[in-house]
Amino acid sequence: MTLAPRLLEWHAHAGRHDLPWQKLRSAYRVWVSEVMLQQTQVSTVIPYFERFMSRFPDVRALADAADDEVMHLWTGLGYYARARNLLRAARVIRDEYGGRFPTTLAAVMELPGIGRSTAGAVLALSADQRHPILDGNVKRVLARYFGIDGAPDEAATLARLWRCAEENTPAVDVATYTQAIMDLGATVCARKPRCEVCPLMADCRARIEGRAAILPAAKRRKAQRRRRSAVMLVARNAGKVLLVQRPANGIWGGLWCLPEFADREAAAAYAASELVATDTAEPLPEIEHSFTHFDLVITPVMVRCAAASRVHDGDSLWYDPASPARIGLPAPILTLLGSLTTEATT
Repeated sequence: MTLAPRLLEWHAHAGRHDLPWQKLRSAYRVWVSEVMLQQTQVSTVIPYFERFMSRFPDVRALADAADDEVMHLWTGLGYYARARNLLRAARVIRDEYGGRFPTTLAAVMELPGIGRSTAGAVLALSADQRHPILDGNVKRVLARYFGIDGAPDEAATLARLWRCAEENTPAVDVATYTQAIMDLGATVCARKPRCEVCPLMADCRARIEGRAAILPAAKRRKAQRRRRSAVMLVARNAGKVLLVQRPANGIWGGLWCLPEFADREAAAAYAASELVATDTAEPLPEIEHSFTHFDLVITPVMVRCAAASRVHDGDSLWYDPASPARIGLPAPILTLLGSLTTEATT
């Protein structure tokens, strides 16, 4: 028995129907939501999505925006490569498709940052096109229902999951089915499954065999997390803080950040020679931030600079935390700058 009839019936009374991207549904709105939802919870995404749509209501508005403004609205959402790819793709749509979102799976998959599952979800949810999807929630539902062993990131397991997704995607009501299977994975067949309220419980292999808690299998073991240290200079000048724009690639690519140095001495020497520092560098409390594969420990070092201090235009600026510019900032740096503002006012 295929999944669709039971999932459609379940979704009618238990699914999610009031998410902001379900209103005024369009390929653009669905696309932005799907990108934001990658590795991010719905509750976190909703306020970001609403602010993003208010400023960039259509793909042309996004494509025409300055990079810094887009990154500013993404600040705190993490995984910033998603925002950079979103902007790149919007400009492709503007320049090559006349501002209209492409309507074929192949064309959508050619856009920067969009894989098969995201492309299928956008076309299924916005245009009711029949395309299977396989995001994390759907992988979990299918692995448990069909009792599929093997880590979901292994090629053979992934191929089997795609076959199951294809075979169970119906020819009609595709948009509703796609939303239903995502909702089931997010709210019922979650990491801690609620089998007692699942519409698929009667013939779910994982439940029958008592393996719901161990399927899907764990992903291949990742390399041990690394710990990386960075010294960042907090150079203050009349209440403003020096920021530099990081390279487009790498950690926090394209975002504005504190100048980074190998050690405290190098930071202090730069401040003394380039910024006319007026006092000795003093350390601030360390900041820890976790990335996917490593932990970053930031040691901020603060100096106060003379009014005559100058910086080069273009890749550096004096940032006023009390009257912030609309630029993209990494979350830990934004938090640090906020604490400096609080300190100054108290």
